[in-house]
Amino acid sequence: MLKPALLAALVATPAAASEIWVTNEKDDTISVIDVETLEVTRTIPTGERPRGITFNSDHSRVYICASDSNAVQVMDPETGEILHDLPSGADPEQFVLSPDDRYLWIANEDDAVTTVVDVETREVVAQINVGIEPEGMAVSPDGKIVITTSETTNMAHWIDTQSHQIFANTLVDSRPRHAEFVNEGSELWVSSEIGGTITVFTTGDQSEKAKIRFEIDGIHQDLVQPVGFEFTPDHKTAFVALGPSNHVAVVNAETFEVEDYILVGRRVWHMAFSPDHSQLFTTNGVSGDVTVIDVASRRPEKTVQVGRFPWGAATRP
Repeated sequence: MLKPALLAALVATPAAASEIWVTNEKDDTISVIDVETLEVTRTIPTGERPRGITFNSDHSRVYICASDSNAVQVMDPETGEILHDLPSGADPEQFVLSPDDRYLWIANEDDAVTTVVDVETREVVAQINVGIEPEGMAVSPDGKIVITTSETTNMAHWIDTQSHQIFANTLVDSRPRHAEFVNEGSELWVSSEIGGTITVFTTGDQSEKAKIRFEIDGIHQDLVQPVGFEFTPDHKTAFVALGPSNHVAVVNAETFEVEDYILVGRRVWHMAFSPDHSQLFTTNGVSGDVTVIDVASRRPEKTVQVGRFPWGAATRP
C-alpha cells in the first residue's frame, strides 16, 4: 500500500505535455511547442541546418537530419542531449525510419544516393544509387518498400527493402519533394513543388491513379508549390503545404478534389498533427513561425514564433 505522502506526490505530478518539435534551419536549433499552451517551452541546439526530424515508435529517441553537418543526430528528447551521430552520407535532407525502428533510410541530396543505416550497430548497411538530388522518403506500412524521390530526375524510385534494389522508377512532375503511403500502403502520393501537383500511384503496379492540381484565387500559379502533406487518421482528408503561396490545401483523399484553402504563414514547408489530430501545426520558413490550424473548422487559431526558417515538424505525445 502506498504511503500517504508518496500517494500525494504522485497525484500532484502533472502528466507530461504533448509536444510539437520543429527544426529551425538557420538557427541550428529545435523549438519545442507545448500542445496545450501553444507556447515554446524549450529551444534545443543541434548540428548545422537541421531539416528532417522523426521519433522512434515509443518516442524515446528523436532523429534529426543535420544536413550541413553531414550527420543524422540521435537525441534523448527528455534531456535534449545529443547521444551520438549516425553515418548518413553527404547532405542528408529527409529520412524515414523502418516500422521495426531498426533502419533509417536517408536521402543524400549531394551524392544522388539513398543510405541505409542500422541504428543499433550504427553502421551503413547499403548505399543505393538513385536520381539526382534525392529528397523525399517514404516506407510502406509493412516495411517492404521504400520510396526515394529525386528532385532533378523527377522520379519516384521504388526500392525493395530486402534486396536494396530499385524495382521500378515512375515519372512525376517537376521537383518532387515529399512522399507518403496511404490506405494501408495501397496508394503512394508524391508532391511536385515546381510542377504544382500531387501524383497518386497504385502501389501494386506503380500505375498513375490520379493527378491533383491546385489553384488559389489572386495568387500566381508559380507560387503554388506543394511540398509536405499529412493525412487524417481515416485517410479521407489530406492537408497539403503549398510553399510560397502561404496556404495549406484541404484535399478529399477519396475523390482527389480540393475542398478548401487555409491561409498560414510565409512559405509553408511541412506539418504535424497534435496527438488527437484536432490541431495541425505548419512550419512557415520565411516568417519564422508555426501556424496552428483547428482541423474541425479548417481555420488558423494561433501563430507561434519559433526560430529562423522552421522546416521539419514531428509530434511527441
